[in-house]
Amino acid sequence: MRYYLIIGFVSILILGQSVVIAQATYENIQIPLGKFEYEYSGCEPSIAIDASNPNKIVAGSILNGYHYSIDAGKTWKSKALVSPFGVYGDPVLKVDGRGRIYYFHLASYAKTTHLDRIVCQFSDKISGPFSKGSSPKPNGTKVQDKQWVTIHPETNHLYMTWTQFDAYDSSNPEDSSFIMFSKSIDGGISWSIPLRISKYGGDCLDGDNTVEGAVPAIGLDNALIVTWTGPNGLMMQRSMDDGKTWLPQEKKIIDHPGGWDIDIPGFYRANGLPFLVSDMSRGERNGTLYLNWCDQGNGPDDTDVFLMFSNDNGENWQGPIQVNKETRATHQFLTCLTVDQVNGDLHFVYYDRSSYPEGSLKTDVAWTVSTDGGQSFKETIISEKPFQPNEYNFFGDYLGIAAHDGKVRPIWPRMDQGRISLWTALIDLTD
Repeated sequence: MRYYLIIGFVSILILGQSVVIAQATYENIQIPLGKFEYEYSGCEPSIAIDASNPNKIVAGSILNGYHYSIDAGKTWKSKALVSPFGVYGDPVLKVDGRGRIYYFHLASYAKTTHLDRIVCQFSDKISGPFSKGSSPKPNGTKVQDKQWVTIHPETNHLYMTWTQFDAYDSSNPEDSSFIMFSKSIDGGISWSIPLRISKYGGDCLDGDNTVEGAVPAIGLDNALIVTWTGPNGLMMQRSMDDGKTWLPQEKKIIDHPGGWDIDIPGFYRANGLPFLVSDMSRGERNGTLYLNWCDQGNGPDDTDVFLMFSNDNGENWQGPIQVNKETRATHQFLTCLTVDQVNGDLHFVYYDRSSYPEGSLKTDVAWTVSTDGGQSFKETIISEKPFQPNEYNFFGDYLGIAAHDGKVRPIWPRMDQGRISLWTALIDLTD
């Protein structure tokens, strides 16, 4: 039985879900990794579709992999991204309304200190070259980590949030982590002075008591909404003036049972960090916010995928709703969510072990779609065969997924004979 703390601005919604599970029917495409030196290249992928030309798809993977396709993901080319500030992982790929491609990443700048800034590089051509890079102003030796970005569909303004560590991996109680915000109104050329938007901090140990997973989204009336997790649970901030001012303090949405730093057998590490997306389509659910995460509230042997939604810029939330079909003790983890901004459909991707006996390390990839705002779900195993990870090999912290007008492209790493490879699936719902 799952229990949640009900707090002032949370509404718990119990919905009857119709859930259908299917087997893989979509072609899996391997994305070449190129000749990258990093042993775990292919992990922590990010993917984006160019809405102005959906045949153009771009992706990134650690540490500095850039992958692109001009035929809707059937074939790919890969190369290494370079910057004078260094390229050190956590890729986030975005494409604005003009077709400009953005690649956000961590830095390792030889002239300063490791991870002292988040770098934005851009290109107006899918094959590059990319700009040398810009960044919000560094804060001395403080570490800037795990950024996420959203783009305003009309102005093309960039909004970025991330975690700042006073000193990464420090156990000193005087060192803290906070959520930061910056924006660019000139296409990634320059950035506003970073602003701390979390009143309450966390520790610097990169675990349950650290504030992490800050994701921005655009709600009703151009509201900026940011959610994250940490020692106080899943939290929310809001700005109604383009990021100039924010609520006096963040609001709690709900507890994060078991914390965000979760243990999955066979995985070096895993997390249940949240993803926030908004429906910016012209459909009936325009302005709806969707919050997706994983937790082990049902016990350490049972990881599940959850969803909440808000129709009033995060003032009230409905849910949680379990996304994954399986109800027995098994693991569904590393979830990621996107909204098809043409029709408002929700698309999830996550790892899934529900097809195998208890204790098995065999891992599939599941894609789940909801066409009714999270009231029902159809779950499909899209990996053509399972894989088995190695607990000693780093495997990343998240997967990726993009969708546009029924064209859905999840992206994930898998491991075979100790080697990591990167994959997508060709899901075309309108063909």
